[in-house]
Formats: sequence, C-alpha cells, structure tokens
Amino acid sequence: MTGHTPTDSTEHARPGVTTLYIVAAVIVREDGRALLVRKRDTTAFMQVGGKIEPGEEPVAALVRECAEEIGLVVDPAAARPLGRRTAVAANEPDHVVDAHVFEVVLPAGFDVETRAELAEHVWVDPAEPAAPHPLAPLSADLMADVAAR
Repeated sequence: MTGHTPTDSTEHARPGVTTLYIVAAVIVREDGRALLVRKRDTTAFMQVGGKIEPGEEPVAALVRECAEEIGLVVDPAAARPLGRRTAVAANEPDHVVDAHVFEVVLPAGFDVETRAELAEHVWVDPAEPAAPHPLAPLSADLMADVAAR
C-alpha cells in the first residue's frame, strides 16, 4: 500500500489530541475464534499490532508486529486489508489511533506464543469477546464486525 498517512504522530483535529498511526491484526481461526492480547500493565484486551515506524508500509508493520508479539510469521500476501479505523487510544491519554486493519486467518486450533510486551493472549467468541475481558475501543468495534460476518 502506498500513499498511506504519515506514520509519525501528529496533532489530531482537536487541540491536545495526538493521532498514533498503527496497524491492527484481526486474527481469526477457521473455528471462528478470534485472538485478543493484553499488554503488560494494562487491563484492556486488543488486537495484535502497534505503531508504524517512519517509512514503513502498513503491511510490513503488521508482519513485524505479529512476529514480535506472538511469534507468528505472516505472509504479506495472506494479510487481507480491511481498511482504516480510528478510535480513542486504550493506553495513552489524549491520543487516538488511526489503524490500518488487516485480517489474518489461521487453521482451527492453531495457537500462538505470548511475547514482547504482552502479558497474555486469549481466543474468544467474537460475539461475546468482552466476557470477561475488557476491550480497547478499537477492538470492541472490530470484534462487532467479525461477529457480524
């Protein structure tokens, strides 16, 4: 993908609100379960992903984040773009995220490792992801989309 929004943080439309440009991976298994992760020192569960480095293409950031966070090697051609979403940032006050969202489908029963800054991961039913896991705002929207499909 070329022509994407600059990857450095910039001021959002409201004074004092900064936009973080990120990638988010909607990782689902063929058995219908969706992956959520929780970073250390936070309570909210969210998608695998993170900030896009300066000059980095979103799909390259997705591949890097999946490898770093969950030990998953993603073929860039297999990552299906789902568009962009914005939401209030879960862990950074006065920030919003502008996310390039990709879907990655894995075989039923496939599992991943918890790595890097992650504390844990769970596979959830997208129709009931928050029981008992509190969700980041972006993740709540994405899980609703997955459940609707």
